[in-house]
Amino acid sequence: MKNDFFVIRNIKVPVCFESAQYHDESAIQKAKKKYSSKLERKFGKADFFIYKKSVDARKTDEIFFIYSVAAKPENEIIADLNYEDVSVVNSEYPEFDKISVKQGERPVVVGFGPSGMFCSYVLALAGANPVIIERGDKIEDRTDKVKKYWESGILDTESNVQFGEGGAGAFSDGKLLSRINDKLTGYVLNKFVEFGAPKEILYLSKPHVGTDLLKNVVRNMRNEIIKLGGSFMFNSKLTGINTYSDGSVKSVEINGNETLKSTAVFLCIGHSARDTFSMLMEKGQTVTPKSFSVGVRIEHLQSDINRALYGKYADCVALEKAQYTLSHKENGRAVYSFCMCPGGIVVASASDNNEIVTNGMSYYKRDGINANSAIAVSVNESDYGATPMGAIEYQRKIERSAYVLAGSDGASPVQTLCDYMNSTVSHEPKRILPSYTGKTKICDINALFPDYINEMLKIGFCDFEMKIKGFSCSDAVLTAPETRTSSPVRINRNENCEALKSKNLYPCGEGAGYAGGITSAAVDGIKCAIFYLKKISE
Repeated sequence: MKNDFFVIRNIKVPVCFESAQYHDESAIQKAKKKYSSKLERKFGKADFFIYKKSVDARKTDEIFFIYSVAAKPENEIIADLNYEDVSVVNSEYPEFDKISVKQGERPVVVGFGPSGMFCSYVLALAGANPVIIERGDKIEDRTDKVKKYWESGILDTESNVQFGEGGAGAFSDGKLLSRINDKLTGYVLNKFVEFGAPKEILYLSKPHVGTDLLKNVVRNMRNEIIKLGGSFMFNSKLTGINTYSDGSVKSVEINGNETLKSTAVFLCIGHSARDTFSMLMEKGQTVTPKSFSVGVRIEHLQSDINRALYGKYADCVALEKAQYTLSHKENGRAVYSFCMCPGGIVVASASDNNEIVTNGMSYYKRDGINANSAIAVSVNESDYGATPMGAIEYQRKIERSAYVLAGSDGASPVQTLCDYMNSTVSHEPKRILPSYTGKTKICDINALFPDYINEMLKIGFCDFEMKIKGFSCSDAVLTAPETRTSSPVRINRNENCEALKSKNLYPCGEGAGYAGGITSAAVDGIKCAIFYLKKISE
């Protein structure tokens, strides 16, 4: 019980024009009063720290911080306490018993995005000495190639925004918000801090690391895995999986010829590994289509979003840059905001030539002029024939059409919202300028999408204006297309996280269709590693 602590919830602190530290200290003082009046006599003095912090900005003339404050007492906690707004939390996380593996039995982890990072880390902690194969470069070299693509249009199809150490999340925003209810999310966040992320991700309701800091976390985690006995093979693409007659994994093929023996393979391949999806289907693995979404990136001035959501407090230094989450359902579809990047930029994110893909990214300080977010519409299986290749081709067709529409020279289509709504191209962006990291060309984005996607986007823009005044201003800038919101397929697995057709083959994370975002992908990677460790320990 020594890791237990109290959490005192629903502490409201009115926002004022003071520092964030002032508000945090006010919350702790309120928690201390509540603790001393009820609990101190029973459990002794306590150490206090911020456990959770969010903003209630439903009324722009009266904004509050809502806190949960942790109190860690000197005496043991009796777990059956029942006080209003006070609960007991246990902070213990799993420990991993050491195992030993022979050289040819080392597990192979394919991909070093969030699921691969945490899967590899857990395996290394347990002494399994994983071998990580990554089709792209290590983060330092990958960053140089991404910069080159943004500046010159020269794309490395194996090492880019989608592929390489750190995964697609390394060039997004480092958002760690997760809607899964799993204790391992706390483990993931604590490990991020241990490897260099800012401490506030442990308590902010919408934590983020920022692309600039996330690169350091990735590098530090790689170095720790190596120290624990793991090893890395960069520029090493999975091109085949060999199995015994009973379906169990025997080895993996790398770059078309090199073979690496292994008794377990973890597929942490990411949502854009279309060639790997095809290879798995050719090898007889069960891959099924799933729903996903497509749409555009919309940009506003961040100052406009701050004013719309914070009113007179728009310039308050204690408040983070304003963020929004919007959604609307109609005609059997959803249209919603996705991956909102305050103070961010829109980035060129293709992973193949002659395609245009966009995404959003922020640095830690989120100090860019614009705010951007994907506005995406759900795509159902019936829209593309309910086949895995149909799902992949649906995305690919839009991306290739965007390349051609904007002149076939690597530019991305852009359009003011007013022109998009009216299917014209009569206005150039002026007040709000595109932040896109590559070339842009004014086009009618309506030409990219089926009518039902355009219809839902326009319904969404009208609805969102009613929720945030000024959201659908005529000079908001759209950049298209956003097509990689999630994996279009699922690599099916059983209750022990093994692929249906192969023993000791573990599809993991977002690319396998079992997560959405950095934190949930990391948690899924941990769970797959735990199933494997339990299996070989029996």
